[in-house]
Amino acid sequence: GTRAGFAYVNALLTSTGTGRPMSAKHESHKAVDEGSTKPDVASLDPLWRKVREEADASREQDPVLSQVLMSSILLQSRLEDAVIHRVAARLDHTDIPGSLLRQVFTQELDADPDIAAAIRADVIAIYERDPACSRFIEPILFFKGFHALTAYRFAHRLWREGRRDFALFLQSRSSAVFGIDIHPAARIGRGILFDHATGIVVGETAIVEDEVSMLHGVTLGGTGKEGGDRHPKVRRGVLLGAGAKVLGNIEIGHCSRVASGSVVLKDVPPCKTVAGVPARIVGEAGCTEPSLSMNHMLEVPPNGTDGGSSDKTG
Repeated sequence: GTRAGFAYVNALLTSTGTGRPMSAKHESHKAVDEGSTKPDVASLDPLWRKVREEADASREQDPVLSQVLMSSILLQSRLEDAVIHRVAARLDHTDIPGSLLRQVFTQELDADPDIAAAIRADVIAIYERDPACSRFIEPILFFKGFHALTAYRFAHRLWREGRRDFALFLQSRSSAVFGIDIHPAARIGRGILFDHATGIVVGETAIVEDEVSMLHGVTLGGTGKEGGDRHPKVRRGVLLGAGAKVLGNIEIGHCSRVASGSVVLKDVPPCKTVAGVPARIVGEAGCTEPSLSMNHMLEVPPNGTDGGSSDKTG
C-alpha cells in the first residue's frame, strides 16, 4: 500500500479512541479481557512489526550491526521502548548514564501517553517526507533530528513537572551530541520533520504546531535581551527552508513557506511564500500543505517580477 495508507492503518490499530496510542499493556489487557490469549505486541502494531522486519533484514545483510540491532530493536517489546533505548544510548554520559535515562524516559512515557503519540507521528512524518528515508528503522537508529526532538519531548515533560535542572541537562547534552538546541519550555506539536537538522535552534517561548517541516540551520529566536513571550509562533503545515531565521514574537501563518536563507521579522499571512533579507511576500505557498510536499521552489512570473512585492511600481 501507499505510505499514507500505512500511516492510516497504524493510527487505527494503535488508537484507544481518545486520540492517544494504545500501549502494549493496554492492548494485552484488552485481549485477555475479551477471552483470548495474550497477543504478541508486534501482531497488533503494524508500525512496530515493520520496524522489526527491517531490523531482521538488516542484521542478515550486515551481521556487524547485530549488536546495535538486537539491543535497540529486537530485544525491545514495543516501538517506544526501542526509541527510548536508542536515544538514551546516544545521550549516555558519566553525569547521568544511559541506563538511568532509560528509566526516567520510560516513567515519563507511561505518565504521559501523548509522548508516544508524538514519537509515532514523527517517525511517520520522516518516512513520508524525507526522500532519503526508505525505511522506518532509519530515523529510530540514525537520524539525529528525530533523536533530538525525542529528547526534547522528555525534557519538556520534565520542565512542566518542575524538574527544570534535569530538563536543562537534557537540553545541554542533546545540543552537545546532536548540534540541535531546543529549549525545554518551547511547545512543539506532532508530525515534525527536522531534515538534516544541524544547527536548528528553538527558543524558550517558541510554538511549533503539528505537521511542520524545517531544515538545517533554522533559528526560531528572539530579537534582543528582553524577557517574556519573545519567540515565533509557527502554525500548522509550515515549511522552513535551510538557514531561515525567524526572529521575535511573530506568527508564521499556517501552510506558508519561508525560503532558505531568509530573515523573517514580521508576521507572515497563511498560505504565502516569503523570501529575502528582510523577508517579504513573493507569492502564494504553491500548494495546500508545503510541509508535506517539501517543495522549496519559488514560482517566478514570466514578466520577471516577484508577483507579491508590496513595493511594486508602474
